[in-house]
Parts: sequence; C-alpha cells; structure tokens
Amino acid sequence: MTDIRRKILSGLGQLGLGLALSTGLAFSAAAADKVTIGVFVAGSGLPYYVAEKRGYFAEADLEVEPVFIGTHPLIVQAMVSGDIDAASNLVTLEGANINALRPGTMKFIALYGQNSEYVMEQFVVKPDSTATTIADLKGANLFSAPGPANLGAAKASLIASGLGEDEFAIQEQGMGNHIGAMQSGNFDGGFTLEALASIMVDRGIAKRLETGVIAKYLMKDETAEAYAAGAAISGKLMEERPDVAKRFAAAWAKAVKDANEDPTARELLVEMKVPENLTETVPLAHYNMVSDMSEDELADFQTFLDIGVDLGVVAKPIAVADVAEAM
Repeated sequence: MTDIRRKILSGLGQLGLGLALSTGLAFSAAAADKVTIGVFVAGSGLPYYVAEKRGYFAEADLEVEPVFIGTHPLIVQAMVSGDIDAASNLVTLEGANINALRPGTMKFIALYGQNSEYVMEQFVVKPDSTATTIADLKGANLFSAPGPANLGAAKASLIASGLGEDEFAIQEQGMGNHIGAMQSGNFDGGFTLEALASIMVDRGIAKRLETGVIAKYLMKDETAEAYAAGAAISGKLMEERPDVAKRFAAAWAKAVKDANEDPTARELLVEMKVPENLTETVPLAHYNMVSDMSEDELADFQTFLDIGVDLGVVAKPIAVADVAEAM
C-alpha cells in the first residue's frame, strides 16, 4: 500500500470515527425524553426548581420544558389539550373537578399540605387595619388568588368565620397583581399565597391577618393539612409513556425530599423572584409524595375533596384513588 493510499484511508477512518462519535453524541443528546410541565409561580412550585437546577431530571434522562401559566384552569386546559404533560403545583380541587368530568385526565403524584404551620394560603390586610381575625372583615373589599378553587375557598372561609355572604366583596386577581392591588388603596386586603405574602409584609404594604384558613375554617381542624395543591401528570403520559412517567416521579421524589429537608434548597426561591433576604424565612408547604402518605393523611385529602364538592368547585363526589397515584 502506497503512503498516499495509507494516508487517504487513515484520513477516511478518522473521518468515519469522527462522524460516528458526533452521531453518537447527537443521539445521546436526543435520547432524553421530553416532558412539558405547567408551572404556577408560587412557593408550592419549589420542587420543580430543585429538580431542574440540581439535575434530577437530567439524571432521569428527561428534558423538562417549563410553561409558565398564571391560572389553574388554564393549566387544566393545557393538560386536556395535550400541550403539557405535567403540572408542578396544580390546585387539587381543579384537578379533581376535571377528573370528575373527564375521568383519567390526570393524577397527582405529590400533594402539598398547608395550614398555620406550613403556611401557603392566607389573608393579608393593610398595615393599619384594626382587624384581628377574618371575621373582622365586614364591609371589606378584597382580592383573591385566581381560579374557582382559590376564590371558593376564600369566600367559604369568610362565611365560616361568621360573615354573611353580602357583608364583603371579593374578586379574583392574578398573582402578579396582588402587590399592586395592596399598593393601590382600592382593596382592604386579600386572600393570597406565599411567597407574595412575605414580600408584601417585607415591603410594609400589608400585614398577615390569618394563615391556614382552609384547615381552620373549612376542615375545622387547625392541625390538619389541607392538600390544596400538588404535582400532577397527565393520564396520557401515564398511558402512552409509562416509563417516562415513572422516571419523572422518581426525580420529583428527590426534589420533594430536598425541599423538605435541605435548607439550602430555599436558595432556589430566587428563581421565583423572591428577594434573597427572604429566602430563609418564607414559609413553605409540606411536600409529600403520594406514595409516602399515611392513611390518615389520605383521609384528610378525601375530606378536602369533599369540601370541594360542597363548595361547588368539584362537579361531583370523587375518591382519592381517582385523582392520586402512588409512583
């Protein structure tokens, strides 16, 4: 073999190796299964940021693409249409309602408990308000976190405190409008979520009136956890790509563990525009994988679902097993 031929063959061999390597790299990069997730920006969404930023999705060979959605009904619509495969922190009554109407649309794989210890929902008022409980909000003009479930829970809590339905006014406001609503002077207070409540308190434009109102006024047990939001995956994902669904749940479980047990996970709250000086003090929900929940905890969830039916937010009675999946 001549030197020229040897060099040509050697060059072709190296080219072939390069192509093989580049093709292999491209294949490897393309091998990650894509999952599109609807994200509602609130403290209950922390596990998503943990899983993404700490590489738990990547470890599970998943490429998770977030879609930021400002209301829970739109999250449900996106799941029905197939535009998203999962939700980071969907309001559970919204999920229960769609499953009551369209069985198997989605399943919660994680549920987030909230009460006066694990603070999420709460009423805030003007800093100079003389109110000491929500029962003192007679005549108040209030705003609420968006969606039928949030608005329904806010109204029902006020009524359960002793107020008449015509003794207050309340209207939905997108989460991005809550700070402006308090600053405008047009509202006496509102039903809001973390971390916005902490931001408003820190800025001196609001003060907390009562936290954990769902457990206190609707569940009639301040120590119970209201599982008002959770991570969900679509029935379509579970049916058509069960292995992807399982890997997604496994990655989420790692994130849930960190969110509950690792204080440094709080640093990721800045991804939700929480000021750095508040990341150590913003209250967080109690994150639970459904697979780790006790019978008593699941019974509390059933109680909450039944309340949703009573409020008219959930179309008809539905069992926990029809909306939650241990994975």
